[in-house]
Parts: sequence; C-alpha cells; structure tokens
Amino acid sequence: MTRAEHLQWAKDRALEYADQGDLANAIASLRSDLGKHPDTAASVSVVDGLMMPLMLTGKFDRPGELRRFIEGFN
Repeated sequence: MTRAEHLQWAKDRALEYADQGDLANAIASLRSDLGKHPDTAASVSVVDGLMMPLMLTGKFDRPGELRRFIEGFN
C-alpha cells in the first residue's frame, strides 16, 4: 500500500468516529493507524503535538471542525 493509500485509509477510519461525535476515538484511531505504515509513522508526533491539545481546548467541539482537520491532514 502506498503512503497516500494508507493515509486515506487512516483518515476514513478516523472520520467514522468523528461523524459519530467520538472525538477521542477519532484521534486515537488516526494516531494508531498512522503508526502502522513506515511512511506515515512520523506523523504520529503531529497527532500528539497538535490534535490532542486542540481537542482538549475545545477546538473540535464546533461541528465539522474535526472532520475538516482530518480531511486536510497530510
């Protein structure tokens, strides 16, 4: 699987949680799945360093914000 294919798979899985309003599992899913491919593993630090603080400060509480962030993640 290419990096792009793996990234899309990881984003699709995270979006399933996001669409259910499950912010914590959306982020956890993306983090976990990114770590499963050698070309996306370094992106785990972005999830830890950026997405978690954004979630904790309420950035993703507004409808659609988490979806937009995940869709734009590359």
